[in-house]
Amino acid sequence: MNETREVVVVGAGPVGLMLAWELQLGGVDVLVVERLAEPDRTIKAGAINVPTAQAMYRRGLLPELRAEQEAALARFAQFRRDGGMPLVADGRRPAAGHFAGLMLDVDAIDFDDPRFAELGPAAEVFLVAQQSIEAILARRAAELGVEIRRGAQVVGFSDDGEGVTVDCGDHTLRTGWLVGCDGGRSIVRKLAGFEFPGVGPEITGHQAIVDMTGAEDLRMGWNTTPSGIYTYGPMPGRVLTVELDGPPADRETPVTAAELQQSIRTVSGVPVVVTAVHSATRFTDNTRQVPDYRKGRVLLAGDAAHVHSPFGGQGLNLGIGDAVNLGWKLSGVVRGWAPEGLLDTYTAERHPLGAWVLEWTRAQVALMRTDARSRALRAVIAELLASRDGATGVFEKISGVQHRYDLGGGHPLIGAATPDIELADGTRLGAHFTGAEAVLLDLTDSADLRSRVAGWSGRVRVVTAKPTQPQKLSALLVRPDGCVAWAADGSDLDGLEESLGRWFGARSAQ
Repeated sequence: MNETREVVVVGAGPVGLMLAWELQLGGVDVLVVERLAEPDRTIKAGAINVPTAQAMYRRGLLPELRAEQEAALARFAQFRRDGGMPLVADGRRPAAGHFAGLMLDVDAIDFDDPRFAELGPAAEVFLVAQQSIEAILARRAAELGVEIRRGAQVVGFSDDGEGVTVDCGDHTLRTGWLVGCDGGRSIVRKLAGFEFPGVGPEITGHQAIVDMTGAEDLRMGWNTTPSGIYTYGPMPGRVLTVELDGPPADRETPVTAAELQQSIRTVSGVPVVVTAVHSATRFTDNTRQVPDYRKGRVLLAGDAAHVHSPFGGQGLNLGIGDAVNLGWKLSGVVRGWAPEGLLDTYTAERHPLGAWVLEWTRAQVALMRTDARSRALRAVIAELLASRDGATGVFEKISGVQHRYDLGGGHPLIGAATPDIELADGTRLGAHFTGAEAVLLDLTDSADLRSRVAGWSGRVRVVTAKPTQPQKLSALLVRPDGCVAWAADGSDLDGLEESLGRWFGARSAQ
C-alpha cells in the first residue's frame, strides 16, 4: 500500500468531476481515478436542465456555460440556414424540449406559472453538450487542485468498515470512502455487490455525427416512421435512430459506417450513404436502479446508480444532481461535523428523483412503439402536449423546476431549490455559493438571527442584504446544494436552530 486519500472517486466524467470539485471545496483530500487515458469524446447529451445550470452557476461557471451555448446556437442557426428552414426570432430557444420525440412548443407554455419565478440567469442556459460540461469541470477541478489520474483501472477493493483498500493493478490505495461514478457498466457497483433491479431493453438506438450523401431527403427534427423514429440535426451531421425490434446483439464493438447507414435507411427510408463517422454510440432502454446508493463505505452516483434510455438527456442532469447532493454531505462526514444520519439522506433524497426519470424514459419508449395501439396513444399525447396545461406541466417536469425533496417543515419553500433573489447590493443570491458553506440569507438585518447562527460559523455563512423587490420572506437557510432547509416570512425564527443542527451538526462552543 503506497498511498492514502480521504475519498477516491472512480470515473472522470461530469458526475465524478463535479463530485470531486464539491469535495475539494469542502476541504477533502480527493483523488479521481479514470480507466481511460483521454477524455471520452463520444457524442452524448446535448442539453442541460435548470437544476444543472443552477448548480454550475452557484459555482461561478455561468460565463463558460453561456459561451458554449452561444457557439452551439450559432451552429444550430447555420444548420437551419443550410436546410432552408427559418431561424427563430428574438433569441428564443427553438423548442422547449421533447417527450418521446413530440416537441414542446415554447409558445404553448405558461411561463407566468409561479414555478418559473426567480429562477435567475441560469435558467437562460440550456444548450450545452455533455462534452463541454466535462471539459469545463475538468479544467476547474484541476485549477482547484483535484488530481485526476487517467489510465488507472480499479480491479478490486475491500471495505473493512474503517476504510476501503482499492487495487488499481499496479498500485494500491487506502481511502476512507470510495465513490463509483463510473457509468452504467460500473465496476464499483459490480464489485461491491449492489443489487440492480429493473426492466430489460427492447430497443436499439444509435446516435452519431457523420458525413453522408443523400441527407437532403432527411427531414429535420424528430420524425415517426412505420419502422421507428429518427431525428436529424440540430447540428450538422447529427443523426439519431430508434429501432424497436430488440436490443443490439453486440454493444462492445465500434459502431461502423455500414451499421449506421443501414439503421438510417431502415428507419427513414432514405437511401443515404455514410462516408465518414466522427462520433457514434449505441444505446438501449435498459432501466435499472440500485435500491440504496450506499453500501458501507462505498457509494454510487450517476449512471453507476441508475441507467435508462438517453431520451431528453436526463442522465447527465440526474448525475450532476447526485454529485451536488452527495458532495457537501460526504465532506461533512470526512471533516467530522456531520450530524448522525446525514449521509443516509443522500439515498432518501435522490432515489425518488432517479425512479421518476426511469418511469418517464420507459413511458417515452412506450410512445415510440410502432403498433397501431401505441401510435393511437401517441396521437392522443401529442394533442395533450399541444395544450397549455399539457405543455406547461411536462416542461416543468423535464426542465427540473418541479424537482424538490420531501424534508418536512411548514414553509412551502422547504425542500425546493432556492429562489435566485436579486439583492440591492447588485448581486443575486446564487452568486454567494462559491464556497463550501451553506448560506443563511438575512433580508431584515436581524441581530437575533445572527446571534442564533453564530455557533455554526465555518459551516453556515450569513448574507445580510435587502432585496430589490418586495419579498414576503424575511430569512432563508439554503444548503450548499441550493436546497432550502428553512425559511421564515416574518420575525418568528422558530425552527432555525433545529434545522441548523439537523443539517450542519452540533453548535460549536462560543
